[in-house]
Amino acid sequence: MLVRMAMENPSWLAMIAISPFAKLVSTMNLRKVEKLVCVAVIRTMVSGDRSTMGAHMDKSQDAGIHARHISSVSTLDSEMTEDNGNPIWKNRVESWKEKKNKKKKTSIKVEIEAQVPPEQLMEDKPAADAFQSLSTVIPIPKSKLAPYRTVIIMRLIILGFFFHYRVTNPVDSAFALWLTSVICEIWFAFSWVLDQFPKWYPINRDTYIDRLSARYEREGEPSELAAVDFFVSTVDPLKEPPLITANTVLSILALDYPVDKVSCYVSDDGAAMLSFESFVETADFARKWVPFCKKFSIEPRAPEFYFSQKIDYLKDKVQPSFVKERRAMKRDYEEFKIRINALVAKAQKTPEEGRTMQDGTPWPGNNTRDHPGMIQVFLGYSGARDIDGNELPRLVYVSREKRPGYQHHKKADAENALVRVSAVLTNAPFILNLDCDHYVNNSKAVREAMCFLMDPEVGRYVCYVQFPQRFDGIDRSDRYANRNTVFFDVNMKGLDGIQGPVYVGTGCVFNRQALYGYGPPSMPSLSKSSSSSCSWCGCCSCCCPGKKAPKDPSELYRDAKREELDAAIFNLREIDNYDDYERSMLISQRSFEKTFGLSSVFIESTIMENGGVAESANPSTLIKEAIHVISCGYEEKTEWGKEIGWIYGSVTEDILTGFKMHCRGWRSIYCMPLRPAFKGSAPINLSDRLHQVLRWALGSVEIFLSRHCPLWYGFGGGRLKWLQRMAYINTIVYPFTSLPLIAYCTLPAICLLTGKFIIPTLSNLASVLFLGLFLSIIVTAVLELRWSGVRIEDLWRNEQFWVIGGVSAHLFAVFQGFLKMLAGIDTNFTVTAKAADDAEFGELYIVKWTTLLIPPTTLLIINMVGVVAGFSDALNKGYEAWGPLFGKVFFSFWVILHLYPFLKGLMGRQNRTPTIVVLWSVLLASVFSLVWVRINPFITPLIAQPWPRPALPLIAKF
Repeated sequence: MLVRMAMENPSWLAMIAISPFAKLVSTMNLRKVEKLVCVAVIRTMVSGDRSTMGAHMDKSQDAGIHARHISSVSTLDSEMTEDNGNPIWKNRVESWKEKKNKKKKTSIKVEIEAQVPPEQLMEDKPAADAFQSLSTVIPIPKSKLAPYRTVIIMRLIILGFFFHYRVTNPVDSAFALWLTSVICEIWFAFSWVLDQFPKWYPINRDTYIDRLSARYEREGEPSELAAVDFFVSTVDPLKEPPLITANTVLSILALDYPVDKVSCYVSDDGAAMLSFESFVETADFARKWVPFCKKFSIEPRAPEFYFSQKIDYLKDKVQPSFVKERRAMKRDYEEFKIRINALVAKAQKTPEEGRTMQDGTPWPGNNTRDHPGMIQVFLGYSGARDIDGNELPRLVYVSREKRPGYQHHKKADAENALVRVSAVLTNAPFILNLDCDHYVNNSKAVREAMCFLMDPEVGRYVCYVQFPQRFDGIDRSDRYANRNTVFFDVNMKGLDGIQGPVYVGTGCVFNRQALYGYGPPSMPSLSKSSSSSCSWCGCCSCCCPGKKAPKDPSELYRDAKREELDAAIFNLREIDNYDDYERSMLISQRSFEKTFGLSSVFIESTIMENGGVAESANPSTLIKEAIHVISCGYEEKTEWGKEIGWIYGSVTEDILTGFKMHCRGWRSIYCMPLRPAFKGSAPINLSDRLHQVLRWALGSVEIFLSRHCPLWYGFGGGRLKWLQRMAYINTIVYPFTSLPLIAYCTLPAICLLTGKFIIPTLSNLASVLFLGLFLSIIVTAVLELRWSGVRIEDLWRNEQFWVIGGVSAHLFAVFQGFLKMLAGIDTNFTVTAKAADDAEFGELYIVKWTTLLIPPTTLLIINMVGVVAGFSDALNKGYEAWGPLFGKVFFSFWVILHLYPFLKGLMGRQNRTPTIVVLWSVLLASVFSLVWVRINPFITPLIAQPWPRPALPLIAKF
């Protein structure tokens, strides 16, 4: 109201200007957004001075190499009149007007089509598929899902009776053992609930790429597919081989997607000259490889993995020239590999004075912790073309600035730097990030994602589309569960039926607006009788048939307290009753600067929902601005890493970033095409695998100890579904299962060494409960395999490595997480190796020394000693001792069987184990066994006997 009066009556506005009214606006009882609007209008429309961004910065900054690069195009608001004003904000107004006109034209077209007879409408349409949904949800059949849910409920009931029996029947002769076992079992049940119920509504999805093409790629017209910016991150080229990274980049450049819609940004966080030189070679080889792939529809389009396929490459190839060109391309690739390997060999020895470039100048990144920002565009629309003269996608090398005294936040900060660089140079509406060792295995992967993101009905509320991770170079038995099949094929399908899968760090296509901290569009309120998604699970109303429709989420979003978000981050659609020009007038650029940083070029890009860069933009100016936005001090006093981009505060920034998006009300999509979209190289040897699991677990502990813990964060807005919250709680508390797990794996050995047991004499009821519990566990697993399609071998490997990782990596993660919080001791992680030896599965048998090997080795030795001691004791006591012995030995064998892959990996191919691991493990096991046999704290002092003593009669019988 105030705004309209000000704009319609200039004399009244002049009166406001000379009155203290502007100061009183902030004290009025208005919403936060309305206060911002009123103050912005008064300040903007009354102001007659033109100011620059440089005036708001420290004028004493040095102009040397350490100074911040100030862009000449960064300006603040000018006079907002019809004839004169800031060109950036004018461009924004024009773009909004264009979008508004397009919407009007679309609505008019829909009305006209509604009036035309169906027969004539079908003749005018280019294709019927162009107006159908681009994807569909395929629910799990009720014949598979109903029994699964029934068994879950039955298992929950059996657990209740089981714990009633366990609590009401203590073992007095071994009370401490019994109490420890009951506490562990309660935690295991709680962990099972957190893991099981988010899988209550699993779904499958199917996409229609042909409909996508019919709608957005009409013959004779320019492609209307959305542009995509690819992010590839690398740190150490000696541990992440340049050849692997080059294959990832080549697979991106050769995508089955319009070349003017693809841009590949490579982040070299190590500022290595080896990486830069390898990308020079990669760009040159791409001129040959890209047209070859598109001419013959090659799959996969990473040359290393394409030429290593053991298939008949002549099959289904009708072009007579294919054989000749393939052989020539393979020779070219072998020469490319030789050049890359030569660069690697040269980089092994670093000169004392540092590396120099071809012109004799020192390489700017000689000091990896103190170097300027570097950007180099290798390929692009105006750059080199392929050998056929066609355009190539843009390839941009980026190394962000680093200076002493600045926190660089590792991978998360590197990704945020790429977000800003890409926004300045190309500003695609969608972002796809890949690890350097994950290549594109399906050339149509981006089209699969666009079936969700560009669907008018689905895409508006999708923050990202997550693809499953698939891996090469793993042995058939998958000894260490590197494929994570259970997680990607079972858990993620379950999450897709709620609010969407979690973000797993790679193979994910983001909506750029979601990364900027904006919430999803306001959703219309539903009537009480309408079938809506429930706030519990997010699925259809079949879960809650009588549930009242929830409150309008847009109202919840406006009313929620968003203290961590700056006032600038709000959804523009929620400002009602203003046209496009008025909206642009109501935005305070200064508040955006406090949120996004001091770059008006970047700020403008954040408002453009459909992306794109102005055609009149000067490329050299944009490069300077891109250098500016990757400076080490750019994020100071902004919301980067707090509410915008990849979130800081954990080494597993992926989980935290996805969690924040879901808390804002976004949903995510899980896309599983028949041909895997991306494939990577897994760290397959035991030591690297445990260190990888340690890193993930430590990140979860960090989130648990932070303000973003799902136990208490995100309740204000009410947009996170309860089952989704349970899933996120499970992702951050699972490392703590290591404490009861290591205790439970030790209990069988203690029972065998002391002659005690954790279970009293079993009655008929107790036997039924134990039998029912074991059967429910087995049936749940069988039914889960039935609807998910996972093999029983994968489920068993997952179970085994859950124990192996739990008693080693997870245990260390818990202690390191608390040390970091209480004592400030941070742990540095080495990057896991990405390439195996020439021999097949060569690294599988390598055993590297690490302290993570000690706990599981100790458990193995203790249980083996306990089994030997138990059998020896039974032989001395006679026939009656064999019955109780069975129960104890059963649990010991359970532990040994779960740790068997660890034992096999520990022995290696030549049965060699690091001596220090054996010595420490034997020493700990021996001391532990002797202490328990000598002290035995589970008997009362009245019956304690001097050592050696005869074995006490066994009370427990299994």
